[in-house]
Amino acid sequence: MVNAVDRVWRFVRGAPLTYLWLTALLVTTIIQHSVSRRDLHQFLMHHSTNIHDLATDPIGVLFESLLWIDGPYWTPYLVLFTLFLAPAEHWLGQRRWLTVGLTAHIGATYLSEGWLYLAIEYHHAPQRLVHTTDVGVSYFLVGVTAVLAYRIATPWRWGYLAVLITFYAVQLIGALKFTAIGHFSAIFIGLMFYPMARRRQASAASRSRS
Repeated sequence: MVNAVDRVWRFVRGAPLTYLWLTALLVTTIIQHSVSRRDLHQFLMHHSTNIHDLATDPIGVLFESLLWIDGPYWTPYLVLFTLFLAPAEHWLGQRRWLTVGLTAHIGATYLSEGWLYLAIEYHHAPQRLVHTTDVGVSYFLVGVTAVLAYRIATPWRWGYLAVLITFYAVQLIGALKFTAIGHFSAIFIGLMFYPMARRRQASAASRSRS
C-alpha cells in the first residue's frame, strides 16, 4: 500500500504543471457551480476566445480560457490529464510540453475562429457568434495527445493516430462547427513537433546507454 502511494506521488510530482493546472481547474469548476447559470454565461462570454475578445484582448482571453472547463464535470479531466498530459510532461519536460500545448491552443483557436469569422462574413453563420462562449483546455489537450504518438513504438503508433484522427474527423464531418475544426487542426499542430520529439527520444536513448 505504501509503495503504491509512493509511486502515485512520484508520478504526480513528475508532472507538476499538469497537476497544478488540474487543481486550478478544480477551483474554477467549484466556482462555476456556485454561481447562477446566467451569471456564469455572462462571465465566460467575456473571458472567451471568441472573435470579439480575440480582437480586443487576445493575450488575456487566450490565457483565461485555459482556466475554465467546457462543462460541469471536473472528473473526466482528471482522467484525461493523467492519461495524456502527465505522461507527455514526464517525457518532454515542462518547457517542451508547454511549447506544444500552447502552440496547439493558440493555433487551433485562430484557425477555428478565423473559419467562423469567414462564415459570418459570407452569411453562413449568425452575427451573434462573434460573442460566442469558447473556453476550455481541449485544443491544448489534443495537441499534446497527438505529439505523444511519437512516444509509442510502431506499429502501435499508427493505430493510436488512426483512433485519434478518426474520433475528431467523425465530429468534423458530423457537424462542421468551429470547435470541431479547432480540435482537428490541433492534432496536426501537435504532430508538427516531430523534430522536437525525435530529439527528445534520442536524448533519452543516449542517457539510457550511458
